[in-house]
Amino acid sequence: MGLIWIMPNKTRTKDTRTYRDRAEYLSNATTKRRRRIKQFAIDYRGGKCMVCGYSRCVGALDLHHIGNKKFNFSTDAYLHDWKTIKKELDKCVLLCSNCHRELHNGVIELPAKLLI
Repeated sequence: MGLIWIMPNKTRTKDTRTYRDRAEYLSNATTKRRRRIKQFAIDYRGGKCMVCGYSRCVGALDLHHIGNKKFNFSTDAYLHDWKTIKKELDKCVLLCSNCHRELHNGVIELPAKLLI
């Protein structure tokens, strides 16, 4: 069900588009924005794992929160503006997926210089 918009000297007829008509476009746009944000985050945090230096594959790099998190990057970052994202990134360290898993399993600890 669309709305009828009335603008000065112009009348817009009922909008007949539906989500189904635009689903693929919207999904692709969201994917593109999420990838842009992840690349921005990786660049902002130095472009490589802060423990071992890994940098070959963007998909293998994770953000690990060291402070209280306001939102989760993997699901919610695309809903926020760059200023808010930067504030949240300042509370994160960039880790490769191996170091991230090892950290959560107690195999390694973050170097003290990263906790400052």
